[in-house]
Amino acid sequence: MGAVSWDPEKQLGTFEYDRDFLKMGLDPSPVHMPVEQARIGEPRYEFRTLPRKTFMGLPGLLADALPDRFGNAVINSWLAGQGRTEDSFSPVERLCYIGKRAMGAMEFSPVLNPSIDRSVLVEIEELLMLAQTVINERSELRANLEPKSSEAMLNIIRVGTSAGGNRPKAVIALNDETKEVRSGQVEAPDGFDYWVLKFDGVKDNALGDPAGYGRIEYAYSKMAVKAGITMTECRILEENGRAHFMTKRFDRPRGGEKLHMQSLCAMAHFDFNDSGAYSYEQAFQVIRELRLNYDAVEQQFRRMVFNIVARNQDDHTKNIAFLMDTNGQWRLSPAFDVIYSFNPEGMWTSNHQMTIRGKRDGITMKDLAEVGAEQSIKRSEAIIDEIVEVVANWPDFAREAGVQARQIKSIGETHRSG
Repeated sequence: MGAVSWDPEKQLGTFEYDRDFLKMGLDPSPVHMPVEQARIGEPRYEFRTLPRKTFMGLPGLLADALPDRFGNAVINSWLAGQGRTEDSFSPVERLCYIGKRAMGAMEFSPVLNPSIDRSVLVEIEELLMLAQTVINERSELRANLEPKSSEAMLNIIRVGTSAGGNRPKAVIALNDETKEVRSGQVEAPDGFDYWVLKFDGVKDNALGDPAGYGRIEYAYSKMAVKAGITMTECRILEENGRAHFMTKRFDRPRGGEKLHMQSLCAMAHFDFNDSGAYSYEQAFQVIRELRLNYDAVEQQFRRMVFNIVARNQDDHTKNIAFLMDTNGQWRLSPAFDVIYSFNPEGMWTSNHQMTIRGKRDGITMKDLAEVGAEQSIKRSEAIIDEIVEVVANWPDFAREAGVQARQIKSIGETHRSG
């Protein structure tokens, strides 16, 4: 597709499309890096003013493949084992470290650690224990790892460095017949499907997730599907009294094919760390700029309404994504991270991350209906009523998922309906 260079003095990456790629008719970043512009001019892109914390000096197209909080913690632990500081590892080196294991279809070379780019059997309990160590001890991990744990460390690097988000998770391949679990960031043998697994029982005080979070997210996924929201298959993986939430990867259809993926953050350069800076109305604008059909607009409207009613206030611009098929056609991805996320005392989830009619809180059903009218949503008020009714049945979804009674009550009390 192209090449990226890194200027250590400017702390800036410059991307250039490959001339042969420009002839293929694919547009992997049409909003800010359109190939048509590259064909008629200098096919180089750099973005000096993008927030460094989020984009790290790279265009959104590439920054989307960088690991987030947990993935970076894993990489930084590996760096400590190599005698390097995290500041000595440039963003381009981080991409090369990800190599073939990025979410979506992009791959990066030269690969810095090729030994981890192979499919191996993994044990969930072992991965969970090491994930907790990474969360607790970060840079001190090296001193606490026994020599026999070096392979375990490689395993968590294999499964835990590329999936986005803050919460500890693993990208796995699961064989339903044999129940084997393998690393899922590279191609697995026939018979395996690809999943993202979120660890239950890994505690991070910065996030304040309740115990049993996997069951809560599973109940939410069932509730969202009932509300007409498109999601891939979700499951609970029971293991030693824990319930890990799993969702099938939508960028890896069975057979090992890869689909190119871009978050709204990457596509539009909407910084997901800038709470309240961007709106759902702007998300609809991008959907139209990509020339997606009416179904995509209505689907995003349903997701917006659900987030408001069910208190998913972790609704930032990385939690909306788009997929491009092999013919270059874009579509809205299935929903993901559809979760209960509300902490009135929290820095992030005390308010919604994206605004509606200029509001991050105090959003009413009237506000939602007005957005529906602005976006020409058919039956918008009926859709709102339908979703409110589905969320009112939260206790039923929660009990079926095995959520604790006290959590059912406390979560239900925060849902919106007026």
